Amino acid sequence: MIDWTTLDTWLALTAAIAAMSCALPGTLLLLRRQSLMGDALSHATLPGIVLAFLAVHELHGLGWISRDMLDAFRPLMLFVGATLTGVACGVLSELLKRWGRIEPTAALGVVYTSLFALGLLLIRAVADQAHIDTGCVLYGNLETVVTDTVNSWGMPRAAVTNGVVLLVNGALLVLCFKELQLCTFDADLAQALGFPAGWIHLGLLAATGATIVAAFESVGSILVIAMLIVPPATAVLLSDRLAGVLVWSIVVAALSAFLGHATALVVPQYLQWLFHLPQPGEVSTSGMMAVASGALFLLAWTVSPRHGWLRQIVNRVQLQVRILAEDILGVMYRLDELNATPAGGVGIAKLSATLSARRWRIRLAIAYLTRKAWIERRDAGFALTDHGRDRGRELVRSHRLWEAYLAKHFALPDRSLHAAAEQAEHFLNAPERRQLAAELEQPHHDPHGREIPAEPQ
Repeated sequence: MIDWTTLDTWLALTAAIAAMSCALPGTLLLLRRQSLMGDALSHATLPGIVLAFLAVHELHGLGWISRDMLDAFRPLMLFVGATLTGVACGVLSELLKRWGRIEPTAALGVVYTSLFALGLLLIRAVADQAHIDTGCVLYGNLETVVTDTVNSWGMPRAAVTNGVVLLVNGALLVLCFKELQLCTFDADLAQALGFPAGWIHLGLLAATGATIVAAFESVGSILVIAMLIVPPATAVLLSDRLAGVLVWSIVVAALSAFLGHATALVVPQYLQWLFHLPQPGEVSTSGMMAVASGALFLLAWTVSPRHGWLRQIVNRVQLQVRILAEDILGVMYRLDELNATPAGGVGIAKLSATLSARRWRIRLAIAYLTRKAWIERRDAGFALTDHGRDRGRELVRSHRLWEAYLAKHFALPDRSLHAAAEQAEHFLNAPERRQLAAELEQPHHDPHGREIPAEPQ
């Protein structure tokens, strides 16, 4: 049983909003093949955050801003610091790639690790004076967001902050969707058409940096990195359209937050029951949300209707069955050509021996051909129907045309001609056969002297 309260709802909702805000820019970075940039920015913005934090507290110490102004002004300064550092990370990595002749990911790795190390050094050097909590910066403060509310409903301040970032990210996507789509999939074409692809990229980095700093304090760097990469990667498995990928990434991010928090509540109780512990331990909500996002990715990778692992296995098996079935059609058509088809039909044993295929595979292919109505059962085997004969004629015509084409353009031995044509015959369609025939000036015989069948009417 899950002891779910209103506080749990606000906590999970805050994490979901932060995750969704991260998923939007993360999707564009993933489609640009720059997922490492999201990870890099989540680390590289650290010195900007620290410097902004120190700057605003220095202004307060000098008496330039009051305590009330400090609380209101600090989030804006953190946004500015993270945004500037994020842009600087992108610019420096690009300059290092161009001037240093370094591979792009290596240049990015050099820049972001250096900036992150600088941020950690600043934290270590001034933590005692500025009261910077390294655990808060690195691991988040998700469990306590419900203690800082903005209204009588108990809405956490972090939910409002991340909600504003989510709305801004969504509005920018809607307003600049065509430009972002073009720059994401073909930056060179966008540049040629006059779109400022470089500025759009820097704008994406700035938005990503602002999103990261908004989520840092509440959910921490672990969950930020996970939500920048994992929901978009899951969404790519579920849709082939940019709009669909963006929607799915938001859905997966929200599900990860709620499932992760629910799991964090259940796991301690389960471990207490399983190991007979006197008192259940604590499980990090942010960590379990990252685990939940990984589980959702694994689920999508396994059962995605188009790109899932199971779908790929089914497609592979279907292709193998289709090819073997068409091989059977080719054998039966050639037997008809030679008037060598037994009166009782061609048996499974003969097909298995001719095609060097196991009998159970032959039976699968026979079932496929029967369902297509390309063969019919006879007393001792199977024979072609009229439709099956037409399909067999297409396959044999494809085979012999391809042999003729290879013989004309390449000096290959006869065995190689046959092996290549055995593969090509399964993928040549009617327009391609007509094009081959025209290229070969409508040949009547293949290189072996066998007649090339006419195209079925």
